[in-house]
Amino acid sequence: MGEAVGGTATNEGASSGAGQNQAGHEALWTPSPERIARTQIAAFIARVNARHGTSLADYRALHGWSIAHPAAFWEEVWDLGEVIGTRSGPALVDGDLMPGARFFPDAKLNYAENLLRERERESVALVFRGEDKVERHVSFGELTDLVSRIQQALRAAGVGVGDRVAATLPNLPETIAVMLAASSLGAVFSSCSPDFGERGILDRFGQIEPKVYVACDGYWYNGKAVSIAEKLRAAVPHLPSVTTTVVIPYLGQAEEVAAGLPNGVALEAFLAPFAPAPLTFERLAFNHPLFILFSSGTTGVPKCIVHGAGGTLLQHIKEHRLHCDLVPGDRLFYFTTCGWMMWNWLVTGLASHLTLCLFDGSPFAPTPQVLFDYAEKERFALFGTSAKYIDSLRKEGVRPGETHNLSALKALTSTGSPLAPESFSFVYEAIKPDLHLASISGGTDIVSCFVLGDPTAPVYKGEIQAPGLGMAIEVWSDEGTPVTGERGELVCTRPFPCMPVMFWNDPDGAKYHAAYFERFPNVWCHGDFAEWTAHGGLIIHGRSDATLNPQGVRIGTAEIYAQAEQIPEIVEAIAIGQEWDNDVRVVLFVRLREGAVLDAELDRRIRTQIRQGASPRHVPARILAVADIPRTRSGKITELAVRDVVHGRPVKNTEALANPESLELFRNRPELAE
Repeated sequence: MGEAVGGTATNEGASSGAGQNQAGHEALWTPSPERIARTQIAAFIARVNARHGTSLADYRALHGWSIAHPAAFWEEVWDLGEVIGTRSGPALVDGDLMPGARFFPDAKLNYAENLLRERERESVALVFRGEDKVERHVSFGELTDLVSRIQQALRAAGVGVGDRVAATLPNLPETIAVMLAASSLGAVFSSCSPDFGERGILDRFGQIEPKVYVACDGYWYNGKAVSIAEKLRAAVPHLPSVTTTVVIPYLGQAEEVAAGLPNGVALEAFLAPFAPAPLTFERLAFNHPLFILFSSGTTGVPKCIVHGAGGTLLQHIKEHRLHCDLVPGDRLFYFTTCGWMMWNWLVTGLASHLTLCLFDGSPFAPTPQVLFDYAEKERFALFGTSAKYIDSLRKEGVRPGETHNLSALKALTSTGSPLAPESFSFVYEAIKPDLHLASISGGTDIVSCFVLGDPTAPVYKGEIQAPGLGMAIEVWSDEGTPVTGERGELVCTRPFPCMPVMFWNDPDGAKYHAAYFERFPNVWCHGDFAEWTAHGGLIIHGRSDATLNPQGVRIGTAEIYAQAEQIPEIVEAIAIGQEWDNDVRVVLFVRLREGAVLDAELDRRIRTQIRQGASPRHVPARILAVADIPRTRSGKITELAVRDVVHGRPVKNTEALANPESLELFRNRPELAE
């Protein structure tokens, strides 16, 4: 499941966007008036105008209304999604407090009930591909029956409201079924992918004390079967809260693996006593805990971020229907593992009658075309992926638009790291010219997006199109004043329903408050270094905590990567600020293509590209070659870990890294002592 090439990313606020402001250039794509008129945004605006006596003309006007009238806006989203549940009382209480605001405090609902809403039993709910090894279609009836049996088995295992069900699983249909069964009972679901190490599993699930733990026997990656039996034998005994460990077969070894685990049982035996029966759903408070997600954990034990059922449901409905313009029957694909919040975002698509297309394994196995083979055959409406994957396609010379029928594809979304300007151009030149390309940015913290796509507006190179509806996004200076045309902190000035309910094991909320509200009281500070564009779009220049400060000037690392990675010899790069001579100097590490050498000529070309494409201040003081670059298990490069190693400081949680051995490549480099 490693994602070093086409990988996904998770972080507190995983960022996406572009590293360079190119305001003033022409749009790469503009939707036709006919396409705009058919969007759900257009229909939503018409309904708001009819119901509220407004005269909103376009997305920007709608966004302004959604910020000014949050209670009315989120009630409209509830109605748009035809949310199943009971809604009474106010839509928002204490709307001037953050944290402290309460959305739909008197409402009752169940997340799983909304995802398993009635549809034709024969309709395809899930499609699964495991590289070229496994291909499955799961009907809505089959999914419902499986959820019913798992629900009964979990209930028999003692799982009830508030209990935790944890999973170490690939992106399988069974993973979704386990999550839905747990949610139907009012339990809290948490997952990670099976490439996590023993320590990574325990650092996460040891904190939340699950009653039932579900794992696979192994997974496929790059054509190879990878057993996790030994890892499970080492980890499960250290989860004393677990009363049942269920093993799902993927490699055909579930019974053998389960036999070696405390209270282990293979899925087939776990479900054997139960036949499909009508599902029951515990309708609970709007903010009842649904998911526990984890911060990246490279600065210590991961924070356990608890998300509520109602906020997650409404936010995802809004993003799927309005920002992505997906309609019932569309096929939604996101290349993600179960360790990234985009998996949670993907599965909520069932609430909008979408067919979910799941993939597990390497996005380049058996060939670099594998995901587009899948897109063509299953007729994806939306192809979601990471910026790194798009960049890898570009560097590999893959041009899917010339080799595949992508006529059904209407949107492509990118997140996880900044989408470079040249990757925007590549999508339109090599994938599809008539396509809504949406760079999106948000993160684990909000299980959704702050800034993302607007299907009614043009796409400009290097820019995220718009702030999300209902999200009061601003860019602030260090002094806490809004700025335009300059870089600053991305903040949200008003409450929104998908704020975390709490952090686990944070009874007084101190960790939660420190994470988001310490810098600017009553304002969410997201930790992204951002800038408004002339078009009203956003550019994310990187994480604030990775921002470089040579001579007191703030520079986003994404700006450097956007230039350096245009050099053909460079596969990827990572930049840090090194404390030097009472200042900070920029150091750039580059991983080169096989056979390339960082000689004086290549060094000169890198510097010239960065100077001309960004500014003289962005030019590194040192450029060094490395054989590998450390990244989290979900694909995010880790500037902070490299910075700590360079300065001789310990890295607090190397278990969060997919390749911790790579840190040694940065330690005691003689070039950094001069």
